[in-house]
Amino acid sequence: MTRRAWIGVRATAVGLPLLVMTACGKPAVEEVESQSVVTVTIATAQVGAIVGLVHATGLVTPSPGAELIVVAPEAARIAEIPRAAGDPVKKGDVLVRFEVPSSTADLERQQAEVARSRAALETATAAKARAAALFAKGIAARRDVEESTRAAAEAEAAVSQAKAALGSAQTVAARAVVRATFDGVVAKRSHNPGDLVEASASDPVLRVIDPRRLEVVASAPLADAARIRVGAAAHVSGGAVDVGELALRVVGGAVAVEPGTATIPVRLAPAGPMRLPAGTPIDVSIEAERHPTAILIPAAAVVRDGEETSVFVAVSGKAKKRAVKLGLADGAHVEILSGVKAGDAVIVDGQAGLPDDAAVSAKPAGDGEK
Repeated sequence: MTRRAWIGVRATAVGLPLLVMTACGKPAVEEVESQSVVTVTIATAQVGAIVGLVHATGLVTPSPGAELIVVAPEAARIAEIPRAAGDPVKKGDVLVRFEVPSSTADLERQQAEVARSRAALETATAAKARAAALFAKGIAARRDVEESTRAAAEAEAAVSQAKAALGSAQTVAARAVVRATFDGVVAKRSHNPGDLVEASASDPVLRVIDPRRLEVVASAPLADAARIRVGAAAHVSGGAVDVGELALRVVGGAVAVEPGTATIPVRLAPAGPMRLPAGTPIDVSIEAERHPTAILIPAAAVVRDGEETSVFVAVSGKAKKRAVKLGLADGAHVEILSGVKAGDAVIVDGQAGLPDDAAVSAKPAGDGEK
């Protein structure tokens, strides 16, 4: 054997163990992967009642009749505005006194017209009586009596017309003084004495509300309009402030879509005092359908992949992936319409990234917790 041939044989002999080791190594890795056991937490699917919820965002607002926005009756100057924001008011208190030059002048003119027409009526009545007396003595003609009677009637009609005009002028003048229509609190003051204001809702002077009469106006999705019924229970589920357990009730159903949105306004009244300022944003959950005998699993068990929903069920040490169809959800639980039956052990923790038919070691939810 030549030296070159011997070297080749030696190299081949050295390479054989490496090939054997490589070939033997692959099954070993696959065996470790297939026998890897994942610890998961399970819960039992059960039959129970579930109530569907409609989630909406809302604002705390005054109830109907519990808000007064003061606007000038016409272009005017503010003569008096004694209350500031936060001040309490009683029914009948003066809120704003306006100076309206046109209404003042009109009132004075109508008062003068009433006085003039009354004087004319007195003169016409006296002339009528005089003509009647003369006619009775045969001195005056019947035509004189008729003319005096007609003149007295016209004078009386003029008095009635002047009184009506005066009443209208007094009504307009009365609008120059705005009084509180209920006990409440000044929520906002936008002007001061001496300011010129317009007779427009865009130029309010004062806003008064009754903080004891508040409600929630929520904007619910249009798609859920048919699910909301008057009298349904609701509760606050979040928002800018923590209001604790605040029970609500639907008092006004949705009848019109809010302009420019795909939502409907829903009025909700509190079951008790609402100690929140008007304008507070909150989230509410409104109770809708109720299914008394639904198959329920914890919401944490549901795995979502795009539009597909599935659940892993622990069966004989294996995780079996099952496609499911969901029904109602209340946040903590979901209703299963198909794919899982009552008594199945669904995996609620540890299923993320778990392949189908993976080996698992299951422990009931709550084990090891204090």
